[in-house]
Amino acid sequence: MAQTTHNPAGPGKQMLSEQVYGHLRNAIMRGEHSPGDALKPQDLAREQGVSLAVVREALVRLAGEGLADRLHNRGFAVPAFSDRRWQEIAEARRTIEPVVLRMSVERGDVDWEARVRAAHHRLARTPPYTPEEGEYYTETWAEAHRIFHRTLLEGCGNLVLLETFDRMWTASELTRRWSAHRSPHRDGIAEHRLLEEAALARDADTAATVLTRHLTLTAAALTDHATGKDS
Repeated sequence: MAQTTHNPAGPGKQMLSEQVYGHLRNAIMRGEHSPGDALKPQDLAREQGVSLAVVREALVRLAGEGLADRLHNRGFAVPAFSDRRWQEIAEARRTIEPVVLRMSVERGDVDWEARVRAAHHRLARTPPYTPEEGEYYTETWAEAHRIFHRTLLEGCGNLVLLETFDRMWTASELTRRWSAHRSPHRDGIAEHRLLEEAALARDADTAATVLTRHLTLTAAALTDHATGKDS
């Protein structure tokens, strides 16, 4: 009977790559690497005490999620504020999500209403910032925020549209953090409350309008920064 050969380096490298990926993702999300900053594999490998291959694997994964840019012959970098991709994602969200929300308001049942209430309650009761996580909002709040927005749309009953939302949400997570940091006086609590109220009142027109404005304000903070305007 053939004997199976185990490669202990394989799982170990995978675990290290996962750890480095998590560390770099958190550092980018918390603003420890600013927009446009270089992410030099050699420096990161030395800082983390791991091999260059492990760091490159983590950086390639971050690039696939839109959290890093792969530069031709120059390694990697945090995406810049001026990256056209951010406005394209924002345009896609403003085009698609209000339409899906209309469908959700029209099709959602009583169970959907209960889920929307619960998701909004969780979001409203979750502190967006904590001293130990720095100036950018926390992972706990980010997840409550995602659940609320997705729950609003789930009444549409169309899995393809919801999968599209999931992809766009992941692609825009970094810009949400930057936008919130650039607009500290924005009343997100009121905006989310208006969304919940319009959806549960079955007012599709108002819900779509409120959501469009909500998404526009998020994108505007980045546009203002890129053009040198005050937010």
